[in-house]
Amino acid sequence: MKYTVSEEKGLVTLALTGKIMGGPEATEINDAINRLIDEKKNRIIINLKNVELMNSSGLGILIGAVTLLQNNKGGLRLIHVPDKVLALLRSTKLDSVFHICGTFEEAAASF
Repeated sequence: MKYTVSEEKGLVTLALTGKIMGGPEATEINDAINRLIDEKKNRIIINLKNVELMNSSGLGILIGAVTLLQNNKGGLRLIHVPDKVLALLRSTKLDSVFHICGTFEEAAASF
């Protein structure tokens, strides 16, 4: 898994690429979100457009992120969720935990 960070309209977007399977990548994403919170950037959008595969450990990464941001008076939005990942979210009933948006604009307006 790789990720890039960008900022637009006062919001931070983490664009994830590859397979989200837990392990060291969980620490990477958690560290990146903690750095952003330290910088007072606690409204984060995660772009999943280029995610090929996600397992339960990958879901754990996202759950940890949403919890961490909520505890710091922020929020998390998911955008461009691939069908495979959306099916995983729905089958685990986690689609109710995450605010899923189609586009950056929709996510930005939802904060």
